[in-house]
Amino acid sequence: MLPTPHIAAKSSEQIAETVLLPGDPLRAKFIAENFLENPVQFNAVRNMLGYTGFYQGKPVSVMGSGMGMPSIGIYSYELIHFYGAKKLIRVGSCGAYQPDIKVRDIIIAMSASTNSNYASQFGLPGTYAPTASWELLKQAVAVAEAKGYPVKVGNVLSSDIFYDADPEAWKRWAKMGVLAVEMEAAALYMNAAYAGVDALCILTVSDSLVTKEALPAAERERTFTQMMEIALSLA
Repeated sequence: MLPTPHIAAKSSEQIAETVLLPGDPLRAKFIAENFLENPVQFNAVRNMLGYTGFYQGKPVSVMGSGMGMPSIGIYSYELIHFYGAKKLIRVGSCGAYQPDIKVRDIIIAMSASTNSNYASQFGLPGTYAPTASWELLKQAVAVAEAKGYPVKVGNVLSSDIFYDADPEAWKRWAKMGVLAVEMEAAALYMNAAYAGVDALCILTVSDSLVTKEALPAAERERTFTQMMEIALSLA
């Protein structure tokens, strides 16, 4: 039944099969206004802004997904199962875990480790490893190389915790080669896998747990344009 509890679009035709999912709804607004031709807003429920327009002649939607796995879990589920989304691309920020990863570097999440219990709903007889769509991953790396944008590809941590009671916990993930921490990719990858659609997470480093450098909110909202261009090229 449309619209859903969280998305106001009254028809699946109002949302493209390719959907970019920034956590921040204002980043969705920025992408729509600066990259899409003829963007039309389809959602403002809970101020989670969503738009559909055209990028290089191809229909693309962009919609905020909020913070954390429960939030992106809701929006990605509704986009897939009620509106027919086939490619879901998170464009978000992350905190670097490795000393060679700097602020504004781009990371493509091949896989997403997690401290979440999100996978328990699927009743799997073991530990599931959430991974990106190979087709989208391969295309994203090729686009980045063609544009001359250096990217790092590897494992990220999707964490349920922002303010950790153990402030040194991140170092144990870093020792296992995890590149950075964010809060959504694992749930997106699991929802997509369960539904048989494609998903990818592209991140720009907004801060470093190693150097303690961090960018202000306004820059995170408006200046991560290389990541946006890579994601839009996958439509």
